[in-house]
Amino acid sequence: MHTESPPILLTFGLSDPTSATGVQADLLTFASMGGYGVSVLTGYSSQDSRACDEVQPIDPDWIADQARMLLEDMPVAAFKVGSAVNAENVAAIAEIVADYDETPLVVAPDFGLAGEHLLSADELREATASLLVPQASVLDVSPASAVALAQTVTENENLSLDEAVSILLENGCEFILVSDNNSPQFTHTLYSDGGVIREDAWDRPPHNVAGAIDTLAAAVTAMLANGLAVPEAVREAQEYLQQVLENAFRPGMGRHFPDRFFWARSEETDQESDAPKA
Repeated sequence: MHTESPPILLTFGLSDPTSATGVQADLLTFASMGGYGVSVLTGYSSQDSRACDEVQPIDPDWIADQARMLLEDMPVAAFKVGSAVNAENVAAIAEIVADYDETPLVVAPDFGLAGEHLLSADELREATASLLVPQASVLDVSPASAVALAQTVTENENLSLDEAVSILLENGCEFILVSDNNSPQFTHTLYSDGGVIREDAWDRPPHNVAGAIDTLAAAVTAMLANGLAVPEAVREAQEYLQQVLENAFRPGMGRHFPDRFFWARSEETDQESDAPKA
């Protein structure tokens, strides 16, 4: 009987009832890449494939209780932090992961909802930049989020992307993965304090696909838990992401969703084509 546990990965994030983003998406990615995902919710969202209408944060004490119970019971090979929802939750998460500073930490903050939404609050960016980014093994962000995080450190509103990356690395982050899907190609650039480690460009998917950075960050987390060095983990994660995006599907009336188990359906198709004809 097989008794060895697969790598256990702990994700902190928002509940998305569509499973396109957030904790549910991370668990799908972890499972697809051979890990076993456990999760700590930071909040609940009301959303569908078109939009997110509302977010309800979870009390930071509950976050701490959830995480401590898991961590005292089982060995976690890597952490991922997605949407923390508010600054108080960032502080709770930062205190927890600080006790496990040898465990890889991938931070993929979500500041993407516009207006006065909780996820866009200045306090959330400030807390992320000061408490989580310095502990991160890998920070996975868009160019705009990298600049926004660095601005909270320097209060300089005219930073270039390169300047922002330098500031965040100087602030303690080990690697920064900047993912840009607004260029003609979908590009991913990995930085360390030595400069650019690798830069990759991929064909953009033909559709608007939800959860691309969530998927990439979760895949990096899974690869780090399996013992890969960061540059190799980032490359493997990109390969996975590209397949996920190319096989995206549209379950509702809004965005396409990543097919994180594309390979399972490919195997089914191969088996059907190999079956003897009656």
